[in-house]
Amino acid sequence: MNQEISLVATLPSTPRGARAARALTVAQLAERELPFEDAAQVVAELAANAVTHGRVRGRDFRLALRLAPGPTLRIEVSDTRREFGPPAAPAAADAEAESGRGLVSALAMRWGTDHGPAPLKTVWAEMDLASPISPDRGFRDPVDRYPAPHDTY
Repeated sequence: MNQEISLVATLPSTPRGARAARALTVAQLAERELPFEDAAQVVAELAANAVTHGRVRGRDFRLALRLAPGPTLRIEVSDTRREFGPPAAPAAADAEAESGRGLVSALAMRWGTDHGPAPLKTVWAEMDLASPISPDRGFRDPVDRYPAPHDTY
């Protein structure tokens, strides 16, 4: 499948970097007039995990968004703490969680983890952006309430 790369960004492994990943996702999808609310939540969760569990001093994390026909959005968040990755499948108790693997599982069609080259770890999620959503959901920019300067990175 030929994929159009929407965005590849290297961001600091800080809470500010995680917020920037979310804001960049919203901007990319809103620019294409695609629903972004669920994707923004998945990116926020994966970026927060990269910053919290995957942080190595002096190393950044990478966000990649790939938009394929469908439209299907593939979100990839890579960090350099290979030893700290999510288990292969969420526990049954996590399925209703409002954050963590339960959130990603609830919003994404599928998700997983890839390793390599060492010490790289990539957690990815794929989302169907054509699935039915309510008319008022996904097109209001929640980031506008908390503006992040884009020229400081």
